[in-house]
Amino acid sequence: MPNIRWLLALITRVHRFVYLKSGGRFGHRFGGQPMLLLHTVGRKSGEERITPLLYVSDGDRWLLVASNAGDDRPPAWWLNLRDAGEAIIQVGRERHWVRARAAEPDERPGLWKRACDQYPNYQAYEERTDRPIPVVILEPVVILEPGVILERS
Repeated sequence: MPNIRWLLALITRVHRFVYLKSGGRFGHRFGGQPMLLLHTVGRKSGEERITPLLYVSDGDRWLLVASNAGDDRPPAWWLNLRDAGEAIIQVGRERHWVRARAAEPDERPGLWKRACDQYPNYQAYEERTDRPIPVVILEPVVILEPGVILERS
């Protein structure tokens, strides 16, 4: 299979650009799936990272799957988020400050099923790797007004 990571990186950059420039009017759905933008800070670089990610709604929470398409390495966004414990997300036109955690072992099976029901490829990703794939729970802290920038202390 040819290496198409460059193509995926290009699609991600274009998607992120459209989502941001349109204020969330475009880009919230991609390939029929709901997408959010995750704003994190690189744990090594200290630079802002903005990652478009598929999400699953769960009441007033959002679920992310740190699958990295079944790669044996976890995605960088998850490592950054895990270390920080919080982030800003943009869901459509709304921005939220959220706290993040990996699902506990007793709650993961039900959440994993919900994620796989929405996006069946997660099942194939799980079969490709020996690492446990975290289901990440984002819980809202506050809804942010457009243009609000939070200072991290």
